[in-house]
Amino acid sequence: MDAHPGDAHRPAEPSAEIAQASAGQAGAAGEGSAAGGLRRNLKARHVNLIAIGGAIGTGLFVGTGASISGAGPGGAVVSYGVIGIAIYFMMTALGEMVTHRPVAGAFETYTGEYVEPALGFAVGWMYWYSCAMTIAVELVASSIIMKYWFPDSPSLLWSVLFLGTILALNLFSARAFGESEFWFAGIKVVTIIVFLVLGTAMIVGLIGGHEAGLTNWTIGEAPFVKGWSGTFSVFMAAGFAFVGVESAAVAAGEAENPRRTMPRAINSVFIRIMLFYIGAIAVVATLVAYTDPSLLSASEENIAASPFTIVFERAGLAIAAALMNAVVLTSVLSAGNSTLYIGSRLLYSMAGTGRAPRLFARTSSHGVPVWGVLATVAISMLGFLSSLVGDSVAYTWFYNATGLTGFIVWTGVCLAHLRFRAAWRAQGRSEGDLPYRARFFPVGTWFALIVFVGVIIGQGAALIVSDSGFTWYGLLAAYIGLPIAVALWLGYKLVRGSRPTPPAELDLSADDVR
Repeated sequence: MDAHPGDAHRPAEPSAEIAQASAGQAGAAGEGSAAGGLRRNLKARHVNLIAIGGAIGTGLFVGTGASISGAGPGGAVVSYGVIGIAIYFMMTALGEMVTHRPVAGAFETYTGEYVEPALGFAVGWMYWYSCAMTIAVELVASSIIMKYWFPDSPSLLWSVLFLGTILALNLFSARAFGESEFWFAGIKVVTIIVFLVLGTAMIVGLIGGHEAGLTNWTIGEAPFVKGWSGTFSVFMAAGFAFVGVESAAVAAGEAENPRRTMPRAINSVFIRIMLFYIGAIAVVATLVAYTDPSLLSASEENIAASPFTIVFERAGLAIAAALMNAVVLTSVLSAGNSTLYIGSRLLYSMAGTGRAPRLFARTSSHGVPVWGVLATVAISMLGFLSSLVGDSVAYTWFYNATGLTGFIVWTGVCLAHLRFRAAWRAQGRSEGDLPYRARFFPVGTWFALIVFVGVIIGQGAALIVSDSGFTWYGLLAAYIGLPIAVALWLGYKLVRGSRPTPPAELDLSADDVR
């Protein structure tokens, strides 16, 4: 344990739940952990690329077109910018806690111990379920993408091959997972860099395919289409695009030298958000008019309408659609791979605190929580199979239940950080004792919290101002995740009788890691 001046303020004996957490996660303490615990097999390059890959997905490659169409170039940049800044502050808050105590549960552990166990229970199970449903979505997407090259092939074949691939990568070892994510993320990063270079060259007139200048920022209602309502309507889409950036914190539980690697990964989040998202949206909005109907038709089924594909084609790249199809496929593989990893580690962490069956705390000789991997795959398969039966109504509602999970988790992280800092002060500790400090605290954490809560509440307002109009079905679909989270939280409180621990009594011990 790390020694701090405030140790004298700790209770003589930690709570039963904290003691269970320490016992359940002890195996993650170092590289030489014995069988029965996680192992620190992820190198710095793995963690850095996992953090990058978590922030880049089909939301960027495919979904940004609809955002530009709905809010205009200025509205899209502002929306993604505000959410991106809030995400950065949330990540620095998470980075402060994960650098102090790098455990596999990350946000689940911190919300459960620094806020209260019931919130950790709700956050953990909501996020795990979201992981399982995300894998089901990626199974469907993989078959759609492969039909671009093999139109007459059976969809089930590609979904099974996809699932088998990510299952093998996750069952072998954490290092196998990290290596695969390193290359998946590398492909995405190279694609975006090439896109930004070509796009900028087209904007300044070095490459044909577009009239040099910023004319698309002044046509029609641009740059802000539908005013503030159009901009606000894109906030949720922007948030969904960033979901996954927090996965790097889960990887800290198996990272070599997390005190050194995690701050580097966290500090680069802001640069990646500004360069990859804001830069890419600005390039697309400059080269493709917001009135272009193709921006609304981009999807895994129509990669040819992806904003990236359109720009590459206008730059003279004849195989643009095939190239982007391949890149989106790597994004789908990466999403399925990383969410299976995160889901299994969350089950492992919750099992250590008694918030999940103890079975999930067992690991293989390679330090892999096999039962957590298999349970996550099993639930994702149920979701996937439901999408193949009937009119897929069950599947639609299964997935709707995950809608607000990212924002709920981010809100929990901000609350945990505020409580963590309150306990740090109450126990007489100095900020200088923290191995990494969140930027602009407390303003940054409060800003992120207000933005996330505002977007959650504003879902209903977004429905009212949308083109499709308000419907009770749409309202229920948008908010269904919130009552589920509240039910999990209340249910745990009623059964276990959990309550927040006073800041002066919170256990702020840290794992003995470098």
